[in-house]
Amino acid sequence: MRIDIISVVPELLESPLSHSIMKRARDKGLLEVHVHHLRQWAVNEYGQIDDYQYGGGAGMVMMPEPLANAIETLSKDRTYDEIIYVTPDGPRFDQPTANRLSLKGNLLIICGHYKGIDQRIREHFVTMEISIGDYVLSGGELAAAIIVDAVGRLLPGVLGDETSALTDSFQDNLLAPPVYTRPADFRGWKVPEILMCGDPIKVADWRHEQAIQRTKERRPDIFDQ
Repeated sequence: MRIDIISVVPELLESPLSHSIMKRARDKGLLEVHVHHLRQWAVNEYGQIDDYQYGGGAGMVMMPEPLANAIETLSKDRTYDEIIYVTPDGPRFDQPTANRLSLKGNLLIICGHYKGIDQRIREHFVTMEISIGDYVLSGGELAAAIIVDAVGRLLPGVLGDETSALTDSFQDNLLAPPVYTRPADFRGWKVPEILMCGDPIKVADWRHEQAIQRTKERRPDIFDQ
């Protein structure tokens, strides 16, 4: 999979995509991530990529010309399955969306900044919009990093145990059950005996029951679905 990201502050993406599982995915050649500085396509020698809003109002808007040129330039080398704009007013990002995106070959993510991007770019280029939550960030870089991480870890061969992702929260519309490790007795707090019984069927049943109970208590909105 290849993911291209258009950003005004590409430095914000360096650390999240250069360590841990994302580094492993890139080192294995399973995931390519290329971050492109939007100022490459600035409208003048001063690096301008934003301007005042028509109609007045506080905050600058990312201009259509640099973004259109960036998208068209990058699209000459490949066809993007989705051109994604991360924005607070987009549909909420969730695990099923991450699953669907992990099956794609090429993705392009546009990171907004200031008051966002000119609406005409959204109407004529963007094929998918994503929000990571009901709040506003200074820019779309952190949201883009979250999407790349959530999608990248699902690619075959990225995780040491490929079944691990299948038991994550939300994969089966349930939260994950509680987990335990050694020692079996820590300060008198003991691991449930059923987890040490050696019967995988009983353990699986217990985990499923715990997942149902946890989802019912903590996320009734998911449980009701």
